[in-house]
Amino acid sequence: MSDENLQPVFQIQRVYLKDMSLEQPNSPAIFLEQEAPTIEVSLDVGADSIAEGIYESTVTITVTAKVKDKVAFLVEGKQAGIFEARNIPAEQMDPLLGIGCPNIVYPYLRANIADVISRAGFPPVHLAEINFEAFYQQRQQAMAQAAEAPAQ
Repeated sequence: MSDENLQPVFQIQRVYLKDMSLEQPNSPAIFLEQEAPTIEVSLDVGADSIAEGIYESTVTITVTAKVKDKVAFLVEGKQAGIFEARNIPAEQMDPLLGIGCPNIVYPYLRANIADVISRAGFPPVHLAEINFEAFYQQRQQAMAQAAEAPAQ
């Protein structure tokens, strides 16, 4: 087969909830609090090759709600997708797995987290949209700075 026939292929094989956990260490007393909780959100993305041309992309979000110094709830969710990516130029694979795939997976995770929080008896937390391109660039800069830092 000639190189001209090797068209780039990118397909979603499956999107699935890989992990979800909920902790309410101060329930039921926390439901009596009148003060609005403070919300902290952390984000991580990952990608692994699982077969030739097949990749798993994951987005992990941790939402922690606190009232004063007490944790109202902590939810961690990991949404994943299996993607087929073949004949993609090597320089485009990392951005595809670090930006494109998380953009597809994240809306599912957002909905699942809001659902778990509301089922736990709290008002749902609607997570903001995430600019995965900016997040990717920040991670690339952090890795470059870490590589330049002198070993101690």
